[in-house]
Amino acid sequence: MLCGVYQIVQESPTDRSWDATAPSDSADALTAMVRGLLPSLTPAAARIASLIVEDPAQVARSTISELSALAGTSESSIVRTARALGFAGYPELRLALAAAAARQAPRSELSSGITPEDSAAEVIGKIVHTESQAVQETASQLDPAELDAAVRAVCGGGQLHIAGVGASGLVAQDLQQKLARIGRPCHAHGDSQSALTSAVLLGPGDVFLAVSHSGESRDVLEPLRRAAAEGATTVVITNHPLSTAARLADHVLVSAGRETTFRPGAMASRISQLVVVDCLFVCVAQRTFDRSSRALRLTHQALESDRPG
Repeated sequence: MLCGVYQIVQESPTDRSWDATAPSDSADALTAMVRGLLPSLTPAAARIASLIVEDPAQVARSTISELSALAGTSESSIVRTARALGFAGYPELRLALAAAAARQAPRSELSSGITPEDSAAEVIGKIVHTESQAVQETASQLDPAELDAAVRAVCGGGQLHIAGVGASGLVAQDLQQKLARIGRPCHAHGDSQSALTSAVLLGPGDVFLAVSHSGESRDVLEPLRRAAAEGATTVVITNHPLSTAARLADHVLVSAGRETTFRPGAMASRISQLVVVDCLFVCVAQRTFDRSSRALRLTHQALESDRPG
């Protein structure tokens, strides 16, 4: 179920629009939202959205005719894109971008990609900067209402299965290990066959949680469909809130990974996905405080007693 800012592409401009004067947890919140929607936009809209992500200040300064020339699209395409992003029209989009640009810190050299000439110190600085930006943008994109709904589902007494492949599989395993330590039994699946055979055995009260950067991985889509068909509650952690996986899920938890020269897509999303996992885990532990505290104490004691010497 898509909610919050991501419903705007399915609503009319009068139903939902971006408030350019509203405070933001991140100066990059608007561009982060646009970045997440990029894969779901038409080619013409994607060219306009790419310009917004790359330089929101320039777009804010551009007239509709100037932006049309920059993007190689028609003026009507710009108006449609603005409306698809939740604005009444291009003037409202320019206003929001101008406000976002005013709140944004000056662009740092740390924002540029890693080059063959960078020293180890420069690589460290750029990586830390990129990861920090991803964490901040994830905080701005993660919907508290969706998180709370996912937490309630995970805290239920039914089965919990977590699926992810490749880099997302590591995130799925991390969540499984965290939940196991607080006494919430669950299973993590790193391949499609294991996920699928488990999904078909689920039912109402059970939960199937998929981790997918793109939201389009066939390895998790089919298990997600089957789990939903059997009546299980479905949750997705993804960078793309209008992806197929997001449309299939009851609850969507959005991360905001930033691609870099040597860390494309799924690799870049790992840190932001782990932020979502930690938020989910801590909220579950908070909701089941007594049980979780006891489980953590017992598991810690077990590990301590197993240490040599």
